Amino acid sequence: MKAHEVREMKENELIKRIAEEEKNIIDLRFAHQLKQLTNTAKLKMAKSDIARMKTILKEKRSAESVSADANEGVTA
Repeated sequence: MKAHEVREMKENELIKRIAEEEKNIIDLRFAHQLKQLTNTAKLKMAKSDIARMKTILKEKRSAESVSADANEGVTA
């Protein structure tokens, strides 16, 4: 998943997608242990996707808090 695709998602969509990907990683690890996973690069890609989504989610939350702080400063 590309970063611009993740940035277009809403916060609650990101949280749901992160949970889905974490479940997917568990399934991939299980398949890898059973020697059923032929493309082991999928594990690395899933981990990096989760990291990317968490980073963008954190950026969105910090941007919201900065804008909220700026709005409070204007009214005060």
